[in-house]
Amino acid sequence: MIPRTLEPEVMDGPEQCRAYAEADFATPNAAFVERFLATFPELTRGHLLDLGGGPADIPIRLCQALPDVRVTGVDASAPMLALAVEAARDAGVASRLTLVEDQLPCSTLEGAFDGLISNSLLHHLPDPNVFWSDVVRYGQPGAAFLMVDLTRPPSTDEAQRLMQLHSNGEPEVLRHDFYHSLLAAFTPDEVNAQLAAHGLSGLNVAVISDRHLAVWGRLTG
Repeated sequence: MIPRTLEPEVMDGPEQCRAYAEADFATPNAAFVERFLATFPELTRGHLLDLGGGPADIPIRLCQALPDVRVTGVDASAPMLALAVEAARDAGVASRLTLVEDQLPCSTLEGAFDGLISNSLLHHLPDPNVFWSDVVRYGQPGAAFLMVDLTRPPSTDEAQRLMQLHSNGEPEVLRHDFYHSLLAAFTPDEVNAQLAAHGLSGLNVAVISDRHLAVWGRLTG
């Protein structure tokens, strides 16, 4: 297994942010929302926290699927949040989607949430403990939790293969980012160790594709 190689924590270049926002992530983002709805069918109202939501496609989809749910989305990139504000307004969910510029560990949030979600944030963080500490801090007992992220391949050759397979035809900036994101991602064993260190061993961890893992369950108080 190759060692983890860090990448920049914040995606804040305007060209990079625009390319990411305009990329076709409809299938994986819809799958994320479907997974959340299927895993937590009883959660039809309340307040969700999205950590590292970028252009907010997933929280927008959740607001559309769950009309009695509010979402607060946190991201450290001002250019990405500007795109998210525009997208939320265009989707007609701006009144139920609050967007906050902050970096983990979050310093601007108050209270606890009924559910927490995160998609493709963990691999950006030099120290994953700031993520799990905020999960514990902001999730009320019994809160729903779902995270999907990349998982690190065993070799750079496999990372190259996955990049060619899944980002063929995308702008070069996205191909570059995807390859380096694979090298920065965590393995399931590493994620399980992180969960154990934060008292979250009750959450489930599974590889769900050739490049993704998921973590889900209910948070215990």
